[in-house]
Amino acid sequence: MEALLSKADNISTIEEAEKLLFSYTDSNSEIINKALTLAKKSHFGQTRMSGEPYIIHPLLVGAFTAMISNDEMMVVSALLHDVVEDTDYTLEELNNEFGKDIALLVDGLTKIEVMRDEELIPSTSNQKLISSALTFRNMLITSIKDVRVLVVKLCDRLHNMMTLDALPKHKQLRIAEETMVVYAPIAHRLGIGQIKNRLEDLSFYYIYPDAYKQIDDYIKGHSQNLQLKLNTFIQNIKELIILNDFKEKDFEIFGRVKHYYSMYLKMQRKGIGIDEILDLLAIRILVKEDLDCYDVLGILHLNFKPIISRFKDYITLPKENGYSTIHTTLFNDDGIVEAQIRTYEMHKTAEFGIAAHWHYKDGRDDTKEVNLDWLKGLQYQDDSVEEFYSFAKGELFSEDISVYSPVGDQITLPRGSVALDFGYAIHSDIGDTAISALVNKQKALLLTPLKNGDVVRIITDKDASVHCSWADTVRTSRAKEGIRNACKQKIKECNRLSAINIFGLLFDMPVDKIKSLFDMCESKESAFKLTSNKQIYRDVLGRFISNYTDISDNFIYPKEFVLEHFTFISNKHIDSVEFDYCCHPKIGDDIVAFYQNNKVIIHHKLCKEAFKKMQNHEPMVFVSWTNEKSYKYRLIISLQNRKGILAELLHKLAMLDLNILSIDLGITSSETAEFCKIEVETKEQNSKKLKDKLSKKFKLVDMISLNDAYNK
Repeated sequence: MEALLSKADNISTIEEAEKLLFSYTDSNSEIINKALTLAKKSHFGQTRMSGEPYIIHPLLVGAFTAMISNDEMMVVSALLHDVVEDTDYTLEELNNEFGKDIALLVDGLTKIEVMRDEELIPSTSNQKLISSALTFRNMLITSIKDVRVLVVKLCDRLHNMMTLDALPKHKQLRIAEETMVVYAPIAHRLGIGQIKNRLEDLSFYYIYPDAYKQIDDYIKGHSQNLQLKLNTFIQNIKELIILNDFKEKDFEIFGRVKHYYSMYLKMQRKGIGIDEILDLLAIRILVKEDLDCYDVLGILHLNFKPIISRFKDYITLPKENGYSTIHTTLFNDDGIVEAQIRTYEMHKTAEFGIAAHWHYKDGRDDTKEVNLDWLKGLQYQDDSVEEFYSFAKGELFSEDISVYSPVGDQITLPRGSVALDFGYAIHSDIGDTAISALVNKQKALLLTPLKNGDVVRIITDKDASVHCSWADTVRTSRAKEGIRNACKQKIKECNRLSAINIFGLLFDMPVDKIKSLFDMCESKESAFKLTSNKQIYRDVLGRFISNYTDISDNFIYPKEFVLEHFTFISNKHIDSVEFDYCCHPKIGDDIVAFYQNNKVIIHHKLCKEAFKKMQNHEPMVFVSWTNEKSYKYRLIISLQNRKGILAELLHKLAMLDLNILSIDLGITSSETAEFCKIEVETKEQNSKKLKDKLSKKFKLVDMISLNDAYNK
């Protein structure tokens, strides 16, 4: 591919681009020629920022796609990928002309671009993460139906990065950052090493120009010496292999200086300079059969001293993306050299990944060697796009380790994963019920970090406790989502039981009767939230009193009062507050209170002992922290000009447990819509979570924090 990219760099005319395309495709292909004719017609007269004809871009993207895949559908979609977005040509016309398959591919590519901001957000903006996250999410979800969309998009991004110097500096930086964080990791997961490495190096050039120049100056300044070392080592290896009964036509050796960005990462990890990197050079040995790889490995290890800690056998245990190669690092007289040994077929997979196995044009999909579970696993429709992005980044933008079950099943995890990640990778039920682990037959905690090659067994218990804080420690999106879901379900059940127990004590009624009263509520799930929301508490209480005639006339209405650090709502006398020994809630944690002999005992809401008490329907009272820190915000909300809208707004704000400090109804934009400015106080510390909640209930125009250091 290096030769192709080098040629593409020097192309400036349509004729040259067309010639390059047909050097990798069949010039007699009817469908490719048809697509080429349409692309030329649609983009006629259009130019890129560099001034060159726009059609050169889709021609080169088509050439890149053809280089890595023999699938004509992909090449055609590459040629047409900008037609629907940039011209008057419609998707329906494309479907009629080229069929459903190509129309879907082009539609997927178009959706990715539409999702991106028309004007790129500056690199320094706080919205940078959200922009990348939206692009990322849309790419992955769109490609679930056909992962070929991602491959063509990677080729498109590669050519855009190669021509990035035509754009202003702020756009160069923004696109390079998005490429490094979004596109290069996807290329890695798809196993397309050639594109991944080139995208990283091109992004590195724009993001860290000084570091790039430092490495580039060193490599160019020592190029002759490095090339001599490489040539000498390759010649020595070649002679050794021939001496061991290999024929020259049965193998191939070539060498390279490592990629700049990989050097930079090593410098950062080890805190060293470029001149201190020992293994700048790498060789690759290609052979015909799998067994030949091991014969060559034996030859190398018998003649050079290997660094065993850096030996990896990805032939016996391939990576999830299908990558298979033996890696070994050798001491040579002139330094250290990394050697990679693989077959020609393995080389094709390593360079072009999943695309090397497609045979769509004859109706077969030969992608069985490549595991795409990671892609399906990133379909979480989380409320927060930033959290989705964080999950996905943890899955994609990291090195992998391989760990094993006791029966030898291989599980690939991001480096830094813990035993609980392994549990969720096996099955969500295993993760949900995990209590401890055995790592290499030694008892270990669930948050024990795993190393490459560890054998892990998860010990489970149906009564396992949920630890919500663990979501910050696990690495995989599956584990994070599993913990969050388990916590949501546990809190939901705690709220249900607590609400029943609180009202059971309040009305001095049997549990079964209270349950039936809750069952009659219009919105039962919302009613159970009374355990942590005073407004819902009052609403449900009022509903019970007004709607249910069998409530005693002697019923005492509850009062709100403060005792020590807590606010209670109860009609029972409380003399004292105690903490149980089993949990130690901190100020701000979710808590519950059990009533016993005129005193209350405080527990963390997710305490295991507290849950048993809830299940046994022990009497409870409403409790909240009195001295919780509050956060102030100014909200600007768009309101329809209709009767009752203000009352509805105030009710919804109260349901969200927001205390209204001031309200200004004087902002008007038109005869049909008004903007209401409200200042509120809340105990919700996470502003993003609050914004998401508000956006679901209102047309939120803006939310401004008033928690300034000077704000008294």
